[in-house]
Amino acid sequence: MSENNNDVILKVEGLNSYYKTESSFFLRQSNRRQILRNVSFTIREGEIMGLVGESGSGKSTLGKAVLGMVRDIDGSIEHFSKKPQMVFQDPYSSLNPARTIDWILQEPLRLSGNLSAKEREEKVCDMLTKVGLSGDFLSRYPKELSGGQRQRVSIALALMLSPKLVVADEPVSALDVTIQAQILALLFQLKKEMGITILFISHDLRVVYQLCDRVMVMKDGEIVEQGSDREIYENPKHPYTKSLLRAASWGMKE
Repeated sequence: MSENNNDVILKVEGLNSYYKTESSFFLRQSNRRQILRNVSFTIREGEIMGLVGESGSGKSTLGKAVLGMVRDIDGSIEHFSKKPQMVFQDPYSSLNPARTIDWILQEPLRLSGNLSAKEREEKVCDMLTKVGLSGDFLSRYPKELSGGQRQRVSIALALMLSPKLVVADEPVSALDVTIQAQILALLFQLKKEMGITILFISHDLRVVYQLCDRVMVMKDGEIVEQGSDREIYENPKHPYTKSLLRAASWGMKE
C-alpha cells in the first residue's frame, strides 16, 4: 500500500480484464475474451462515485476487479484503505439462509479475532441500529425478512469491519421505488456518519443522480465519459451518454 497524500482512496490505471471461455468441449481449447479495456479513474475519500451503463457493459466486472474477485487482469489497482467490502444486488443469495442475522453479522468479527463475545454482540446491535433495524431481528433468518430488510442487513454486514471503501453493485435494483428511496437515504446517511466512500454501480441514471457526487459512464468495457453529476447530466459529451439520458427521458441542455 502506497502512501496517500491527496485523499485518494482508490486509484485504477490502465485496467484490463479477461474471461476465459472454452471454444470446444472435446478439444479443451480456451478463448480469452477481454471484458474491461484500459479503465482509469480515482475515487477520493468520502465521495460517492457512480458507475452507469447498460447490462453487459462490464460494470459488475469492474466492481469485482476492484475487490480482487477477478484475477485475470493487468494494469494497476491501488487501494489506500483496508478491507474494502461489497454490497450485492441480491441480498438473499449473499446471506447464509441457514444462519440467524446475529450469526451472520458476527461472523466477520469472529474471523478477525480481535473482539470478545460481548464486544461482538455490542457491535452487532450498534450496527443494526445504524441501518434502521431493531434487536428483534437478531434471532430471525434471511427468509423471514423483506427485501428491503435483507438489504439493510447486507449493508450492515459490509460495514462490520469498518471499511473505508464499499462497492455497491446494483443494491436497489430489485426493490420497489419506495424501498429504493429508503435504502439510498440510508447509504447517504451512513456515508456522512461513518465517513465511508462508495463506488455505486447501477443501470438506473435517476438513482445515480440522486446519490452520487461524480459519475463514470461505461460502454463495452470502457469508460467513455466521467465527470461531476452536473457535467454528465446537464452537458454530456459522448454520444453514448446522450443516448442513455434520452432513453431515461432525462431533459438535457442542447
